[in-house]
Amino acid sequence: MFLTPALALFVLLVITPIVVAAYASLYKWNGFGLPENFVGLDNYTRAFGDPTFRGDLWRGLVLVLLSLTVQLPVALALAMLLNQPLRGRAVYRLIFFAPYVLSEVTTAVLFTLVFSPNRGLGESVSRFLGAEAGAVFADPSTVLYAVFLVVSWKYFGLYMMLFLAARQGIPKELSEAAVTDGATAWQAFRHVTLPLLGPTIRISIFLSVIGTIQLFDMVWVLTGGGPIHSSETMAVTMYQFGFRRFEVGYASAISMVMFLLSLVFALFYQRVVLRRDTAGAITNQGGQR
Repeated sequence: MFLTPALALFVLLVITPIVVAAYASLYKWNGFGLPENFVGLDNYTRAFGDPTFRGDLWRGLVLVLLSLTVQLPVALALAMLLNQPLRGRAVYRLIFFAPYVLSEVTTAVLFTLVFSPNRGLGESVSRFLGAEAGAVFADPSTVLYAVFLVVSWKYFGLYMMLFLAARQGIPKELSEAAVTDGATAWQAFRHVTLPLLGPTIRISIFLSVIGTIQLFDMVWVLTGGGPIHSSETMAVTMYQFGFRRFEVGYASAISMVMFLLSLVFALFYQRVVLRRDTAGAITNQGGQR
């Protein structure tokens, strides 16, 4: 009985849109009236035959790899650093976490102003150093990395706090015992701290990958997917066709591909990677009962 309101909202706001999108993806539909022109899987065939959409998949993979190899390691390193007894440690934590409080649109507008040609702070500094910062969002070879920089600035504080909270939950006696037995600080971190941070790291990887698949807000405000589709993601392509070109059937097919990618990854990750963590949680709960 108590689950009924939440279940009703979940069905209305999650399950129903998925079903409607799956149904609309089988039609050539402009969004007005009821879908009538049934085309089967033609929208999906069109998507995977479109160089722009295939590019979206590649750019999404690049962003995922950059996130896993740059963003998360930097967040982990900062978390370990801010776990040390530094003067002003609380202030540093606040400063690093503050960007996450900003909305995606606010962050994108802020960096648009920072890298604005001729009058942005980044442009002024880069000119002093003999470079051109304003070109990063206009150059197809650099725009994707510039977008990643903005995304990382926005989200690394979240992962840093997750790692920091997990690190503070590890008893100090374990690292001290390893050092007493002759381990160096790096060896104590590598063989004691890092394995105990494993569940948090695995959850952070999951959140990072799912978030990258669904990336839209900052890309749309920063670049609109340009120049020449160089920073376009699947969500941006979906928006372009659904709300600009009124090809809702095709846009629905793209949304279903995004959904299926997220679902398959989530199921695989939970089954293979998180199985030990969830099994441990269930075992602990059973023991407490």
